Amino acid sequence: MFEQVKATMLVTVFVFLGIEGASVYSRFAKERKDIGFATITGFIIVTSLMVLVTLLPYAVLQRADIAGQTAPSMAGVLESVVGPWGRVFISVGVIVSVLGAYLAWTLICAEVLSAAARNKDMPSVFAKENANKVPVAALWLTNIVVTVIVITTYWSRDAFNLMLDLTAAVSLIPFLLCAGYGWMMVARGETYDTNPEGRTRDLFIAIVATIYCAFLVYAAGLKFVVLSAVLYGPGTILYFWSRREQGLPVFAKTTDWVIFILAMIGAVVGIYWLATGYLEI
Repeated sequence: MFEQVKATMLVTVFVFLGIEGASVYSRFAKERKDIGFATITGFIIVTSLMVLVTLLPYAVLQRADIAGQTAPSMAGVLESVVGPWGRVFISVGVIVSVLGAYLAWTLICAEVLSAAARNKDMPSVFAKENANKVPVAALWLTNIVVTVIVITTYWSRDAFNLMLDLTAAVSLIPFLLCAGYGWMMVARGETYDTNPEGRTRDLFIAIVATIYCAFLVYAAGLKFVVLSAVLYGPGTILYFWSRREQGLPVFAKTTDWVIFILAMIGAVVGIYWLATGYLEI
């Protein structure tokens, strides 16, 4: 039962990945309030669709029939209601959705790298844009990395579930660090000079978010945490490049070194496990 709960929570994380896309492109917003509106609206829409897709099939089919549906399962459900055209309709919708998601994530990944470069956390070359305001170098690098990862799924026994779990696990590490950082900021009372009354509320939210993210990392399991380290480890090269470019020490604090060493240990262990077959994908 507990294993099913953990698997469900990871699927939920995967479903809600991307609702922060509005904040990624916040520099293009004409008004700051539009960012919050877009994020909350996206969350409500995704939640509504998830609830409807999860519950409505039980109104027309038995649980055993639903469990036996092939992907996409909603195609079989709608076919049982309206006939063969229902399967075609859902299948076409899935194709459009996947293509739209691929385009959106292609742009979002490049924008994240470009934003880090503008903040001087990544090499300055990734902040350069063409005449259409597109960060070309960042777009090329992120697309190459994504393409390599997609190619590796050819050798996976279950490519979809692998990428679902790995995507969720890789995202959870930044989520946990951000939540923990928020907790630390509130505990110190930083930035609350003009709005001290909101500190208690923010402290509660930060604590709940940190505990929740920590449990999700646990739910992901050691396998995917180590695999995420295999991806994060080589990415540190870009940070080294950026710091040297600015003539600054790579790590200024002891905690930075600790996080770096842990990430590299995880990367080495992950590569070794993959090479020896102890860890299979």
